Amino acid sequence: MSARYDIQAAAAQAVPSCQRVAVLLGGRSAEREVSLRSGAMVIAALRAEGLDVIAFDLAERNLTELTDLGVDAVFNVLHGRPGEDGTVQGALELLGIPYTGSGVLASALAMDKWRTKLLWQASGVPTPPFELIDRNSDFTAVTQRLGLPLMVKPANEGSSIGMSKVNAVADLEPAWHLAAAHDRVVIAERFVSGKELTAGVLGREVLPLIGLETPREFYDYQAKYVADDTRYLLPCGLAPQHEQSLQAAALAAFDTLGCRGWGRVDFMLDAEGAPYFLEVNTAPGMTDHSLVPMAARHAGIEFGPLCLRILAAASLGG
Repeated sequence: MSARYDIQAAAAQAVPSCQRVAVLLGGRSAEREVSLRSGAMVIAALRAEGLDVIAFDLAERNLTELTDLGVDAVFNVLHGRPGEDGTVQGALELLGIPYTGSGVLASALAMDKWRTKLLWQASGVPTPPFELIDRNSDFTAVTQRLGLPLMVKPANEGSSIGMSKVNAVADLEPAWHLAAAHDRVVIAERFVSGKELTAGVLGREVLPLIGLETPREFYDYQAKYVADDTRYLLPCGLAPQHEQSLQAAALAAFDTLGCRGWGRVDFMLDAEGAPYFLEVNTAPGMTDHSLVPMAARHAGIEFGPLCLRILAAASLGG
């Protein structure tokens, strides 16, 4: 694994055998609008590369229609459920249609932040201490065990939806209510004060790390998709050897969940420079604010070739 790229060799490997592609987008999750934006950009890029591309909004069409359309592969940018939790992946397996990104098990694990953290803990991947909380939790005791501040999040949402930072005991119960509106499983996680980083994974390569800075409480939905004052540090500002060690650790976290194809690994560095892994996104954003395209461009891979490389790895099984 290396952050250095042979662009010509990568391009030679990135010519997909398929000609008719369905881009799966939209859906009914809380991330619908982001997915529509991602899908529009992927569709435009693949058409510019000469492919026959069909926009397929799962909120408007039945997945079984894909067999009638004669598609060779699915490019999945259906963010959230059911696009990232293994549901769509299982259906495409049954239909025999290759798709981009991780398989059934890895998608289900990565979407579930609780089980991701359990697996990481068992495998020695560093992740912040946490507890599950519900309406019967002793919120004062939770803060005593984990400390403050805390991050409170739904276990099965993306794009920071339903997520909040808790600085005082009195704020924990309202934060639980906000998260519980999106998922029945809610995590309270110790906040790691330090540098926020993200690692895009493309095949077996880890793209250059991006440092994230925002004047907001944390890197929330507004900071990700709306705000103009979010800072993206690329290069990330770390010493090359430190960045390479973190890239290797990010790939190990990705591999522990069984992920494949492409994705994004989010983590924090504490004051001593030690990483704490937060989550893996198996169908990351592909908008004009998105991080994987940004890191790929820094590595010399423009958006169109990036889409081709992701599509070339579409497969069944795993």
